Amino acid sequence: MAQETSSQLGSRIGRALLPLGFLFLAVGISTALFYPFMSLFLSTDVEAGPLKITFFLIVAPLGGVLGSVLVSRLSDRRPIRRRLLITGAVAGLIGTGLTAVVRDYWVLLALAVTALALAGSLFPQSFAYARQVLERDDPARAALGISALRTVFSLAWVAGPPLAAFLLDTGSFVWVYGTAALMYALAALVAIFWLDEVPAPAAATTPDAPVDDRLDAPRWTLWLTAAAFTLLQTPLTLAVQALPLFISTDLGGDVGDAGLLLGLCAALEIPLMLGLGVLATRLPLRGLLFGGAACGVAYYALVAVATDLWLLVGGQVLNALFIAAISGLGISYMQNMLPRQPGRATTLFTNSFPLGAMLAGPLFGVAQHFDYRLAYWLCTGLCAAGLLLLIVVRNERVPQPA
Repeated sequence: MAQETSSQLGSRIGRALLPLGFLFLAVGISTALFYPFMSLFLSTDVEAGPLKITFFLIVAPLGGVLGSVLVSRLSDRRPIRRRLLITGAVAGLIGTGLTAVVRDYWVLLALAVTALALAGSLFPQSFAYARQVLERDDPARAALGISALRTVFSLAWVAGPPLAAFLLDTGSFVWVYGTAALMYALAALVAIFWLDEVPAPAAATTPDAPVDDRLDAPRWTLWLTAAAFTLLQTPLTLAVQALPLFISTDLGGDVGDAGLLLGLCAALEIPLMLGLGVLATRLPLRGLLFGGAACGVAYYALVAVATDLWLLVGGQVLNALFIAAISGLGISYMQNMLPRQPGRATTLFTNSFPLGAMLAGPLFGVAQHFDYRLAYWLCTGLCAAGLLLLIVVRNERVPQPA
């Protein structure tokens, strides 16, 4: 009887998360289509100069961070998360649809900080929706469910950039942004016809609900943990920016070797992310996260002293473990700190990546000036600092599996 109940529960969770899987796939493909080629688009089709491109690439992520924060505050107060998902998808449809045909720099910048910034809330709000579904049906498997959905997003990023390159070869950026708009349209349709509304979290049923109470982590703990994840995610951008140049100048390789390493890492991330999700149902989430961060320290130190490309190939196991742990388990770790505010918790985590990407810019400039190997020493230090901060900032309220 217990087995039958467990089977029925698993089936119900699967039916609840299946539409979210399609939504994540659509949103992931849409973002993977145009974000990697944004600077190329601005340079070629919009004919923007270096200063304008730099300004755009700083302001647009900041707009996304602010938009996600505002939406997260609203999402945890009332039972409107499904409607926010629909709104974000429609905003993405409008933003990418207009970007496909508009070539005025200032209009595009306005779209980036309004429609596309609102569309950026889809990522954290989808995870917050999934968290509420999992908490309702099977709290013990929350980390596994979140990791599985994060894997779908990773799969989308494996397929998205090659698809964008194909569309550029056969057509133009009209095709790239037009396809992205179709993906947002698909996400909107999934949210409209396949998702049910979830109740507002108990802690945020009124606008006056206190943030720091006995079930939620203290405010300083939240901010320091978010700072730790920012330190840990800055190397994800800095290392990729430096990789082709480091391989060509220090290891005697070429751009193709960099592509091989990135592809290998992405291929390893997906099964490792699922495996860590399974382990999170049996082992403490905090320990798994610490282990993943330690893999990051080890990988970047290995690259910093590497004299042969094959060391980097072998090191991709460490790199993939690091990324899988931080990207897959970090969301659940942050959500556990604010069990009744999943929208705010997820947004605190997801915003650490664009903030880290902005921090990576000047650090890459320093490495360019001195030595590309320095970039990996900086990555080593950032990972070590992030890990140390996570260890020091203890939160005894974070639940762990029995």
